[in-house]
Amino acid sequence: MSTQKTYDITIVGGGIVGTASAYKLQLKYPSLKILLIEKEEKLAAHQTGNNSGVIHSGLYYKPGSLKAKNCVDGRHQLVAFAKKYKVKHEVCGKVVAAVDENELPFLNKIFNNGLANNTESIEKINTNQLKDIEPHVKSIGGIWVPCTGIIDFKGTTETLAELVIAHQPKSKIVLGEEVLNYVHGSETSQVITAKNRYTTKHMIFCGGLQADRLAKKDNVTLNERVVGFRGDYYNLTEKAKTKVRNLIYPVPNPAFPFLGVHFTRMVNGDVECGPNAVLTFKREGYGKTDFDLRDTMNALSYSGTWNLLKNHTGFALNEYRRAFSKRRFLKTLQRLIPTLTMSDIEPGRAGVRAMLLKEDGTMQDDFRIEYNDKSIHVLNAPSPAATACLAIGDKICEMATKHFSLK
Repeated sequence: MSTQKTYDITIVGGGIVGTASAYKLQLKYPSLKILLIEKEEKLAAHQTGNNSGVIHSGLYYKPGSLKAKNCVDGRHQLVAFAKKYKVKHEVCGKVVAAVDENELPFLNKIFNNGLANNTESIEKINTNQLKDIEPHVKSIGGIWVPCTGIIDFKGTTETLAELVIAHQPKSKIVLGEEVLNYVHGSETSQVITAKNRYTTKHMIFCGGLQADRLAKKDNVTLNERVVGFRGDYYNLTEKAKTKVRNLIYPVPNPAFPFLGVHFTRMVNGDVECGPNAVLTFKREGYGKTDFDLRDTMNALSYSGTWNLLKNHTGFALNEYRRAFSKRRFLKTLQRLIPTLTMSDIEPGRAGVRAMLLKEDGTMQDDFRIEYNDKSIHVLNAPSPAATACLAIGDKICEMATKHFSLK
């Protein structure tokens, strides 16, 4: 174990939020020496690299919330960034399709949210208009959202990291080193990994699925706990891909913080359908039977987990059944595209999302970023954090300027 040179800021976590924060700080303060540490052997290994790859529009989020503000601002920045640096993407648009009359009130609500959030060019469309856009969808109408897109979030993250080093060669991206501990001194802190010890003046934590553990280790007062939800995807077969032109979303159930099972054309040409949402027994486990004793005990010893399950027992049971039943998953998909058959879908990948859960079983819905002594902690950054990453980076840069007295 060796002692390295002193860095001005160390960022823990090499997902898209951590890397975008490093990029924004390096742009504003070119002379800063920034260290970014990622425990995996590659960037974007967890939430960033295993989401649906959608550039979100800002349609769903409560007006005035951090999600709403950062999603719209971040989307504009992200698309401009992708164009400038040739990151694979496409602003292709999506439909939100209503199937039942009882969905119309919430469809109207999210449409009004979109207007309040300055989601440009959205419009209500009738059955025939929706069928012109997505011919295989059965609906009673919906919303056309032309500014929604698809992007390679892994490629975006890698490009951001390359630009950090291009702007300041004395900055460093470290892969394959898990941060085990950190000790704050009067002027600097020691960041200890299994391989090295780094000296830094300030720290920023963007730990995603490990955010609460990193915060508690840093003596942040946190009553909530991160609980992981796995989402499984299916892929449409080559033949069935023709049934989806771009992106097709259901009207989300307002009782749950998920957007529902949707269809997404990916930048590589694949079409994914999903995800479901099931409590996972391993925070960074992507298989249906993955298990980690510490993560399981952490979730099941927490009152918030049991209150969540008690409040939404029917939903939870249905999601678990669907996770292990292709036929049940297909039935959900057929609600939007009735002509899909069992032979049209094949098992795909999975992702795990971090949700900051309160003791009463409700979820911290909005982004949450806090300052603590020498550190900034991103405590909650669920979807649309990837879309909003550059706007979140601006917010973190602003906080660092204030609290770290950067010049």
